[in-house]
Amino acid sequence: MTYEQTLNYLYEKLPMYQRMGAYAFKKDLTNIIKLCDYLNNPQDKLKSIHIAGTNGKGSTSHILSAIYQSNGYKVGMYTSPHLVDFRERIKLDGTPCSKDFVINFTQQIKPIIEEIHPSFFEITVAMAFEYFAKKNVDIAIIETGLGGRLDSTNIIHPIASIITSIGFDHMDMLGNTIEQITNEKAGIIKDNTPVIIGKVNKIAKQVLKKVASEKNAPLVFYQKENQKTDLIGEHQQWNIGSALSCVESLKDILPTNKVKTKQALLNVSELSNFLGRWQIFYKNPLVIGDVGHNEQGFRLIANELSKYTKKIHFILGFVDDKDLSKIIPTLPMESSYSFVKPNIIRGMKSEKVREIFESYDIQGISFPDLKSAINQRFKSVSKNELIFVGGSNFIIADLLKLKENKQLPF
Repeated sequence: MTYEQTLNYLYEKLPMYQRMGAYAFKKDLTNIIKLCDYLNNPQDKLKSIHIAGTNGKGSTSHILSAIYQSNGYKVGMYTSPHLVDFRERIKLDGTPCSKDFVINFTQQIKPIIEEIHPSFFEITVAMAFEYFAKKNVDIAIIETGLGGRLDSTNIIHPIASIITSIGFDHMDMLGNTIEQITNEKAGIIKDNTPVIIGKVNKIAKQVLKKVASEKNAPLVFYQKENQKTDLIGEHQQWNIGSALSCVESLKDILPTNKVKTKQALLNVSELSNFLGRWQIFYKNPLVIGDVGHNEQGFRLIANELSKYTKKIHFILGFVDDKDLSKIIPTLPMESSYSFVKPNIIRGMKSEKVREIFESYDIQGISFPDLKSAINQRFKSVSKNELIFVGGSNFIIADLLKLKENKQLPF
């Protein structure tokens, strides 16, 4: 099969959370254990760091990758979802895995796919483990998909775990209270293994302290940093704090140089090939895109946008199961709003988004797709104003694809 045919096979054959939502989320580890047994358990050959959290886990993963790359280590990194190319999920020193590897791996495991019918995510996790083991990485940075306890990544035996933040998201799968959600995230804490805790509230801290104590896991609380970095946003200092606390905890296993680490923080995006986090797409007018998609993420977005004196125009799109009642109150009522449907089956129709926003006395215009909204907004916006695009990973994916195909007015 070609690379495109291989991806089509994976997308069509396997339940995929991005398309199907909670139905594709399997609340047990049976399939991933069978897959990895079939591959002779590549995850057991890896030295790894495991990262969970409502927000910040992707940023923290990329920060750690940049730090260890700059210090001369061969670094594997598994994150999800991808934005433009499937191979973004599996990187070696910031470079996506090869198309040939994806093709050959899929051919190799077809028999077990046909036998156990795993989810798309389970396949990608096993693929990452196999790739990192074959490449003999010095450290594999593994980001959870959803939760932690029953996440497919949770069969590794890491040398450290990180829980970046706790907030309300994916409540249909993780629970309706902070205690329940925290318990799910805390599932990545392993016996006698250090766990770094990022910015969490008192309730979450109590749960995490209890679980860490039960597992005799050394508990390290992040220190907010004030480091110079190419990453934009105050919240990135929290993620840098988590990453540096982890690096410090592992200094005897993975020694680093402070000068090289500081240099890495200035070049996280380039070193780790980091996309979609407060990414500036155009400067005049300023066009910013961000993948933040839950209450906690939007509070961070609103905080950053409040630092601008420019008039702000929002172009937003969401997935169909997103609870907008938590998100809308974080947004400024005086801004202008355009609503679009992400280019996926699970995308919420723009008319439905507009109606929900109107119930909060926020008026807006609905568009069939992102391209239409951007084209229309660009006709009226002045050069000293700001356009923010977001609401979902998939909206940023649409934006990146439009940019790549030169279908935007900038």
